Amino acid sequence: MRNLDSSNMLHGRFAQFIAVFTGTISAVSDGMQYGWTAPVIPILESPNSPVAITESDVVWLENIYMLGGFAGLPITIFSVDKFGRKYSILIAAVQNVVAWFLIAFGTSVEYLYVARFLSGIAGDVAFVSAPMYIGEIADQHIRGILGSCIYLMMLFGILVVYSVAPFVSIPVSSAVGCSFLLIQLMSFPFMPESPYYLLLKNKKEQARRSLQRLRAVMDVEKELEEISTAVERQQNERGRPIDLLLVKSNRKALLIMSVLNCAQHFSSISVILMNIHSILEDAASMISPNTAAIIFSALMLIASFVSAGLLDKAGRKILLTSSSILTGLSLLLLASYFAVKNNGTDVTSYNWVPVVSVMLYAVSFKYGLGMVPIVMTAELFPTSVKALGMTISDAMYVIFAVVSIYLYQHLKGLYGMHVPFFLFASSCFITAVFTMFVIPETKGKTLEEIQQILKGNTTEKKTPSVEHIEEGGNEKNEDTRL
Repeated sequence: MRNLDSSNMLHGRFAQFIAVFTGTISAVSDGMQYGWTAPVIPILESPNSPVAITESDVVWLENIYMLGGFAGLPITIFSVDKFGRKYSILIAAVQNVVAWFLIAFGTSVEYLYVARFLSGIAGDVAFVSAPMYIGEIADQHIRGILGSCIYLMMLFGILVVYSVAPFVSIPVSSAVGCSFLLIQLMSFPFMPESPYYLLLKNKKEQARRSLQRLRAVMDVEKELEEISTAVERQQNERGRPIDLLLVKSNRKALLIMSVLNCAQHFSSISVILMNIHSILEDAASMISPNTAAIIFSALMLIASFVSAGLLDKAGRKILLTSSSILTGLSLLLLASYFAVKNNGTDVTSYNWVPVVSVMLYAVSFKYGLGMVPIVMTAELFPTSVKALGMTISDAMYVIFAVVSIYLYQHLKGLYGMHVPFFLFASSCFITAVFTMFVIPETKGKTLEEIQQILKGNTTEKKTPSVEHIEEGGNEKNEDTRL
């Protein structure tokens, strides 16, 4: 009997992995779009450019992607609740296909503007609906590793565009990005919808069938009832926008995600991704910018794979805390180098320091700060305000990206490159303290248990897999249901 249960569990987890894998393939394309300007703009600025651009066009090609993300906010809120998590992912994939076609065959910079704007909207929709889908279909014991898949896919996309785009034509690199979307459009429609969403729409029989496919067992009544009870309770808690601030658990979830989104960008990730060439200028004799970018993105991807395997074993808090400290130390080393250089000291014999600092940063950031927040986004908000909460989190992610880039350019111009990096290092150390004292551990917890922890109901359950904590922290013992 135990072997049969183990076999069912294995098949169920395999089914969840297939659903998550096919649901996050589009993130490879999103990663390619995110990193697209770094290798492609030099091509567009060359004498043989297929599309003539000016210096102001470069700025707009970088920023219009972010503007598309802002424009996608109301679309995201509407889509995930109206069409569901699954079909929102597919809609975003179609948008991205259109964007790649415009990039490949556009004859003027206006085509590129439209493409970048569309891909920004698609990225916003996908990076809300996909984590939401994963959080709602995954078994709590593997939700961390499954939730990290979308970020792994995106990092792989950055590595692909850094490795391919500098060496081929723009239509060829666009075809590579489009191919991942076509794979998703041919496979993901056959995957089940989130049982949470189906229960929200009063489709209990469809939710039962979805859960049966995802767990690879026919008897899912116990889990279905738990989900149904959780959805019903969360629906009874009003889902108005103001409830993100009025309800204690929602307020804490919003605070945590605000800090984590701020921490990600104030640890300088967008700054480094967009300025890695100038940051490593001193080390040009050691390594070329193209090679450095490929190594940097490869290290991030490897670190993320390691993190994915540790999320459901070590837990979120230890990864976040240690990552914040190590990231802060790597930035402190980088800032110190530029401070010494800015003081007029000859640092020629130490031009290896920026390379070591940036590569150490790639590893230390991605295994914690770069991975854990996207997993927790799908865990912390209840069903009643999940779409809105995750969309606001995504909006803050974009806002903090823009602010961090502006601060970097402003402080660098006024005081030197070392000042913003000292600021970013300090932010990392503050994040470590916040993580230790404020953020709850969500490893191995059901979505309902996490809500109870956020409410302050911390009564520990004796049998986590079968018991359900009801509103108010009272436990419903397994024996009463047998």
